[in-house]
Amino acid sequence: MSNLKKILINKNICKSVWFMRQAGRYLPEFRKIRSQNQDFIKLCLNSELSSEITLQPIKRFDLDSAIIFSDILMVPHATGQKVKFIKDKGPILEKFDKKKFFDNNKISFTKKLEPVYLSIGKTRKKLDKKKSLIAFIGAPWTLLIYMYGVKLDKNNVNLEKINSKKSDIDQIIDKLHEYLCVHIDNQIKAGADVIQIFDSWAGLIPEKDLVNYCINPNLRLVDFCKENNIPVVCFPKGIGKNYKKFNDIVKPHGINLDYTIDPSWAKQNLKNVVIQGGLDPKILLSNESQIIKNTEKYLNIFNDTPYVFNLGHGLLPETDPDKVEKLINFYRKY
Repeated sequence: MSNLKKILINKNICKSVWFMRQAGRYLPEFRKIRSQNQDFIKLCLNSELSSEITLQPIKRFDLDSAIIFSDILMVPHATGQKVKFIKDKGPILEKFDKKKFFDNNKISFTKKLEPVYLSIGKTRKKLDKKKSLIAFIGAPWTLLIYMYGVKLDKNNVNLEKINSKKSDIDQIIDKLHEYLCVHIDNQIKAGADVIQIFDSWAGLIPEKDLVNYCINPNLRLVDFCKENNIPVVCFPKGIGKNYKKFNDIVKPHGINLDYTIDPSWAKQNLKNVVIQGGLDPKILLSNESQIIKNTEKYLNIFNDTPYVFNLGHGLLPETDPDKVEKLINFYRKY
């Protein structure tokens, strides 16, 4: 059993470190591959390159876990919705077609994502058995934001459009749950041993809708993972002090803090869960003393708590890999 899996299942105080987006644009070895592969979806579906990218930060930093190089939007891609990644704009999805979405089946869905599962298998064979291989999914609400194209900016969504199609939305969330369970199952069978659920846009949900759009869909996915003995970490980014309500109801094995959450508050209020992350990735753009000072804060607070050192979001593209290395070395000497 790998280190991260042990921590999540047994809630012991054995320490572990990995970073969200650790395989990505801040690494020169990744940028070299990316420059030769302009289509991001095709890159994710190239099992050889995807596996190589996944292992790049492990080779460079010897992190405790690898997270498979893929994307949450592989799910809408596999249900027939075209996805493009535009430089400096991010992902753009074609107009959602309800009939096309519901006409899919689990066999064709799995076939389209077969290269992802092959990549997991290749990576698991090359990865030290003591290290976890993390797979992931996007939560239904976050996928819906992209599929429906309702994000207006970083802080707002078109709630009128969502509210006007509420019956459709509920059906789509139910169907997404089915596909996400298939995707979880396939990734675990391929060789992953931990699942992380990214609800990246949970913070855009109005308070009155939080249970319906965030808590309940995450709960169903966590229950599926528990029924199948799969360690699961949730990341309901941006929900503030509703982290407590989320944790009390959903009860995941692990919960990732975003960088707005006070770690002292988290320690006092998030019970019976392994806490992960929290450090603002922007801190890694500052000088070494600031990096150490902020890191020490988290390590001191969670010193006697089951805690996985990570960030409150993914590593930023402009991050200097040398600073990442210094941070890891400090953590390990701490």
